[in-house]
Amino acid sequence: MPRLQNTQKKFATILGNTPSPSRGGRGWGWGLCLCLCLAIALTPALSRAAAVRTLTLDDALAIAMEQNRDIHKARAFGDLVQGRYLEERAAALPGLSLNASAAYSRDESQSALMGGIAGTRTRGAELRLTQTLFSWGKIGAAIRGAKEGLKTAEDQLRLFQQGARRDVTVAFYDVLLAKELRALAFSNLQQKERHQAEAQKRLAAGVATDYDLLAAQVAVDNARPELIRSENRIRTAKELLRLVLAVDSGAEIDVTGSLEGALVVLPPFEQSLATARQMRPELSESRHRVGIYRELLQIASAEDKPKVDLAGGVGWHQLEAAGRSWNGPAWDVGVYLTFPFFDGFRTKGKVQQARSDLRTRELEEAQQLDSVSLEVRGAGFGVTEAEQIVKALTGTVRQAERLLAMAEQGYQLGVKIRLEVEDAELNLVQAQSNLARARRDYQVSLVNLAWATGVLGEVP
Repeated sequence: MPRLQNTQKKFATILGNTPSPSRGGRGWGWGLCLCLCLAIALTPALSRAAAVRTLTLDDALAIAMEQNRDIHKARAFGDLVQGRYLEERAAALPGLSLNASAAYSRDESQSALMGGIAGTRTRGAELRLTQTLFSWGKIGAAIRGAKEGLKTAEDQLRLFQQGARRDVTVAFYDVLLAKELRALAFSNLQQKERHQAEAQKRLAAGVATDYDLLAAQVAVDNARPELIRSENRIRTAKELLRLVLAVDSGAEIDVTGSLEGALVVLPPFEQSLATARQMRPELSESRHRVGIYRELLQIASAEDKPKVDLAGGVGWHQLEAAGRSWNGPAWDVGVYLTFPFFDGFRTKGKVQQARSDLRTRELEEAQQLDSVSLEVRGAGFGVTEAEQIVKALTGTVRQAERLLAMAEQGYQLGVKIRLEVEDAELNLVQAQSNLARARRDYQVSLVNLAWATGVLGEVP
């Protein structure tokens, strides 16, 4: 009982209630129930807070490779072309079928010729084989075209994997940038609040006016909207990252990392272009599609050419008629020639269409080469621009920090006015924000260059 009373007193103290003998045990019981209800209500919130998953860039990329829906679509397309390859390869393999039959027939018109036999029963079972011996290269072209299709599926998978890596990396750095801007906005607000507190002290000491205090209050109020906007940018950036990762909307995610990175030396444009022509999945896919249409032209050309097939079978037949039965094995084998030498110029029309499709694909491949060249050059320019901005702003931030320190010290000594301090603060915030954006842009430009050259995420 003493232990129970001590526990009840603790709960009563938490609730701000002092136990009273007039209440008896009723007040303590209500306090205990209220504490338990609060504990139960707060448990889900604490669980949600603990469920936040903090991701590094490598973690985010690993999740994307497993869950990105575009990658899943590319793998499904790979299953499709694998099925088409099996379908085309089947033409080169023998076909086997098992056939069975049981029939009864009666023909009164034949009874006089057959000695009065009008009805017959037949039963049979046989195993049939068919095999194409010669098709003027049609089957071989179909198989080669299907193999090229398998390669296009691999190219598409690489394309979507690189695209997912690019989107995830950009979204990741966007979250880091939003968090950095939020930290700058919060730091700026804290600085304004310190100036407000200092203005109050100076007013109380008689060395400042109501105008100074009001100006400090206005500066604090003007700094709050930017903090609110920066927090909303963080939420938006996280939702975009969640989208490209295909993460459940109920899962809370956060990122950790830095926008700072070492500056790299760019390779010459000719080297980057040569790498892109060799590694870009789109160019590889275009080459393989040209190969497919080249094989389709071969298939169309063989439509009016001779074809030789082998066919045969072995089985057992039974015949019943006039109360008697005959049965025994049966077999047949033969080679058959088919030569559709005139089909109303249908084959000629198919060949013309196939040549047009092949020429179109070749032109598209050449056009894509030009487009890739432009992308590589533009990506290189983007890296150079971002690098120069980072170098320029790094020195600007140091100068702005020094300028603010000098302005604050001068304001405390009475040789600087408040407007000069506010200008120095504004310049520092702008320089820091611009530097954060420049660092993000530099990291993204490197990703875009790797994407343009086709080496993003590729193992060397």
